[in-house]
Amino acid sequence: MTEGKQVLKEYKTIKEVVGPLMLVEGVEGVKYNELVEIVQKNGEVRRGKVLEVNRDKALVQLFENSQGLQISTSRAKFLGHSLELGVSEDMLGRVFDGMGNPRDGGAPILAEKRMDINGEPINPAARDYPNEFIQTGISAIDGLNTLVRGQKLPVFSMSGLPHAELAAQIARQARVLGSDEKFAVVFAAVGITYEEADYFIRDFRETGAITRTVLFTNLANDPAIERISTPRMALTAAEYLAYDLGMHVLVIITDITNYCEALREVSAARKEVPGRRGYPGYLYTDLASMYERAGRIRGKKGSITQIPILTMPEDDKTHPIPDLTGYITEGQIILSRELYKKGVTPPIDVLPSLSRLKDKGIGANKTREDHADTMNQLFSAYAQGKEAKELSAILGEAALSDTDKLYARFAEAFEKEYVSQGFTVNRSIEETLDLGWKLLRILPRAELKRIKEQYIRKYLGQEE
Repeated sequence: MTEGKQVLKEYKTIKEVVGPLMLVEGVEGVKYNELVEIVQKNGEVRRGKVLEVNRDKALVQLFENSQGLQISTSRAKFLGHSLELGVSEDMLGRVFDGMGNPRDGGAPILAEKRMDINGEPINPAARDYPNEFIQTGISAIDGLNTLVRGQKLPVFSMSGLPHAELAAQIARQARVLGSDEKFAVVFAAVGITYEEADYFIRDFRETGAITRTVLFTNLANDPAIERISTPRMALTAAEYLAYDLGMHVLVIITDITNYCEALREVSAARKEVPGRRGYPGYLYTDLASMYERAGRIRGKKGSITQIPILTMPEDDKTHPIPDLTGYITEGQIILSRELYKKGVTPPIDVLPSLSRLKDKGIGANKTREDHADTMNQLFSAYAQGKEAKELSAILGEAALSDTDKLYARFAEAFEKEYVSQGFTVNRSIEETLDLGWKLLRILPRAELKRIKEQYIRKYLGQEE
């Protein structure tokens, strides 16, 4: 049996099946990550991939359930290539499962080309520095922890917080300012419930955002191995849209924690020695192989910007998943349970949040000349305001100086007006910056020490 020049080999030497793993003996020329079809006597086909090769033994990981698999009568067929995704521009506006099959009842995609889901490594010398501002329409991100085109900026959430709503809001609203190039969103939902998947699909359809979105949904009851391939499927689609069609692509992956749990499950099935908290020792490498697929390439129009979303187990940011993600990525947006209880939506805690590349994407000709100064001033005033509030809670308001009282008032107003904007409001960068100035008017002019005098005269001068 030949496919081009390649001979596909079939083996009847399946020795044992343990959970999602299967051992095939007497194999030749089999490679790591190669795709395998397990054909049963009744013609049913299951798929898997090679996890490990040792001399003439191959360990295969099944994508589907191993229930009811008759190993004595089944044949293992090695296909000679790894898992691929058929890509085309027609993917925009469609919903797929974690293996790239249509989930929306539409016709299969007529592929322009087939791409390996593991992607191709980018030569570091070919990378271009991220320096263009992406407007998400969310003040706490745009004004203070700015997202830059080609950046990877994760969202650290906690269980029960509305990260799904935030993800949908970013997917709906995000755009590159001052650019006529097309903007697309690739959304990968990993290990989520049917309700959540339905929420995303419905939200995108109702708002019309679906026309520029490719959606990959892997549900909680789908096999663990599919969970591992879902983000890679999404990134492969993103690479095609970005580098072949020259689009700006924003990739949102939720929830990375479910992905890491699937890795742990597979690692336990392989009986590997566990690393920190039971996760495999190669968790860092594995996450890096996904996150590092973001960026810009010299000479190519397109770019991939990544927002992975993860729920921190036990609200602990020293847990391996947020810890390693924070190492690899360029900052983090942290959601706060305290703010959520106060009714602040989205509950973004701006002080511990950070975007390491924000300085590159703001300023004259990008956002506005006063952006950097007002950002520093807002951070400083909010930190002082929070301190003043804590002090008044311990010592009573009478212990505060007049200036401290103003700072406490500022912190209240800042949370209520600047951070809290709901999940449907889309603010332009001008509105965000003007709102920052409006709030800074609460403070005495002498306190605005981080803003150049020329900007104070320009944006506040009229009122004085």
